[in-house]
Amino acid sequence: MKVDLENQVALVTGGANGIGQAIATLLATNAARVAIVDIDLDAAEKTAAGIRESGGEALSIKGDVSRFGQMERAVDRIVKEWGKLSILINNAGINTLGGRVPIHEFQEEDWNRILEVDLTGVYVTSKAAVPALIRNRGGRIVNISSVAGLVPLRLQSAFVAAKAGVVNLTRSMALELGPQGILVNAVAPGSTLTRGTKRLFYGADGVYTENAASLLAHIPLGRPAETREIAYSVLFLVSPEASYVNGAVLTVDGGWTAGYMRDW
Repeated sequence: MKVDLENQVALVTGGANGIGQAIATLLATNAARVAIVDIDLDAAEKTAAGIRESGGEALSIKGDVSRFGQMERAVDRIVKEWGKLSILINNAGINTLGGRVPIHEFQEEDWNRILEVDLTGVYVTSKAAVPALIRNRGGRIVNISSVAGLVPLRLQSAFVAAKAGVVNLTRSMALELGPQGILVNAVAPGSTLTRGTKRLFYGADGVYTENAASLLAHIPLGRPAETREIAYSVLFLVSPEASYVNGAVLTVDGGWTAGYMRDW
C-alpha cells in the first residue's frame, strides 16, 4: 500500500518499538518526515537510523508523553527542524505493570501510571501538538486505542478504562478540531504480535501456548495481528484518500469483537 505523504511531517509517540516502530517506518516509506518520541532514546534512535539508512528522514527525541513541557519541547524541535507538524500519532502506551488482578487488588500506583500514560498522555501530547497543526492549517491525529476500549476485559481495569477513554476523547477531539481542518480518528488493535507478546503467544518450541490457543479461538482469523497490519490502518487514516474520515474508530482485530466463535 502506497500513499503520497510527501511534505508531511509526523510525530509518532512510543515509536521506538512494536506498533509505533511499524507506524513510523511505514510513514517514512511513504515519504513523510518522521520524529520518533520515546522514553527510550537509544531505541528511538535505532529506529530513526534504520529509516535514514533506507533513504527516509527521521529524528529521535526523548520524551515522556505525560509531561507537557517535554512534549512541547519535542514539538518545538520538530517545527524548528522541518518547519511544521502535520501528523500526530498518539501511540505510546503501557499495559499491566504489576500483574493481572481484580480491581480490589489493583495497586494504586499502577492504576495512576497506566492512566497517566495511556489516557493523559494523549491529552498532553495533543495539547502540545495542536497549535502547530492549526498553524499548518490542518492535519491528522490518530490515537491508538484497543479492543479493550470497546469491550470489557477482566483483570486489566486501568488499561480498559484508559483505552475506553481514548475512544471518546477521539470523538470529542474530532468535533472540536474538524472545523479547523484537523481530522481525528482512532485505531483499536486486537491481539498483536510484538517482541513483548511473543512470549505470551509462543512457547519455547515455537508452538502456541495453551493460553494463546484459548485466546485465538475467539478470533475468526485464528492468529494475532502483525504490527505492520496495524500500521497500514494508520497509514490509511493519514492518507489524502481519507479526507472525509473524522471521529471514526477503526477496529483491527481479526474479527474478535464481531462476536464469539462457538460451535453451538
